Amino acid sequence: MKNSKFLIPIIAFTLLQSCAANLSYSGSPFKTSYNSITSAELKTNLYVVASDEMQGRDTGSEGQKKAGRYLIEQYRKMGVSYPKSMNSYYQTVPKEALMGRRGNLPESENILAFIEGSEKPEEVLVISAHYDHVGMKNGEIYNGADDDGSGTVALLEIAEAFQMAKKSGKGPKRSILFLHVTGEEHGLLGSKYYADNPIFPMANTVVDLNIDMIGRCDAGNCGKDYVYVIGSEMLSSELKKINETANKSTTNLELNYKYDDPNDKDRLYYRSDHYNFAKNGVPVIFYFDGIHEDYHKPTDDADKIDYVALQKRAQLVFATAWEIANRKERILVDKK
Repeated sequence: MKNSKFLIPIIAFTLLQSCAANLSYSGSPFKTSYNSITSAELKTNLYVVASDEMQGRDTGSEGQKKAGRYLIEQYRKMGVSYPKSMNSYYQTVPKEALMGRRGNLPESENILAFIEGSEKPEEVLVISAHYDHVGMKNGEIYNGADDDGSGTVALLEIAEAFQMAKKSGKGPKRSILFLHVTGEEHGLLGSKYYADNPIFPMANTVVDLNIDMIGRCDAGNCGKDYVYVIGSEMLSSELKKINETANKSTTNLELNYKYDDPNDKDRLYYRSDHYNFAKNGVPVIFYFDGIHEDYHKPTDDADKIDYVALQKRAQLVFATAWEIANRKERILVDKK
């Protein structure tokens, strides 16, 4: 064929670029870490975090503080510490910042665990989940196993997976902050406090991957391998593509964009902690399983969680974070 000698290097380059897009998912460090996220470990941790002993984890309550101490214990066991600029895992959120929808709240804490990047430590990925719930009402405990016990324990497993890679000499090139926020149920108060008082500048914050309810299914989706993805293309033309590539290369879930429109009547883009990052110009993804029959009811218990679904969704967040943490260039922020 005419001029075929010029096409060969072009085809080779195209194939190389295509392979490079998925290269970070092919090596043993990724696979070993990815496979370390298990339904069994998620279940073990959730049965503690969402137990009656935690009394519904209302903001500032002793039950929430007890849950927080459990989370810190797990981070210490895996060898993941807190940011160097802090004296502990706790970012105190004062009462003045917790003037919520249901009146004044006691002082509470965000919990921060941190893995420093090996090459670009000043660039920080945030993976977030709220560890508060609504407490007790009329003597009944609202355990919040899905909301947001599921996201809370997913953070533990994702952190453990990255720490495993680090121990093998393949830690993330960018830093990762595992942010457990308080006060979400009272108006996204803990994440607002962090956004107003960031440990790492918002200008250096690459992304927020926010996990809020990923352990159940909603009407019409039970039996499907799916997750709702919200906000992934609001601020970056690259983030949605990165998440979709990660998904195709790993879990192959059905990515449902039903709630992705900020004008959707349920306004879910504005209703979880990622929004306090988005309004500060940080690209976000909100991972969500939908509104199910036990949402904000005392029946949202650990025995109703689909632990296989929880595992797959946590693995997707890990795979997406892996790519963002290790790619050569920081993801674009090119939308307003």
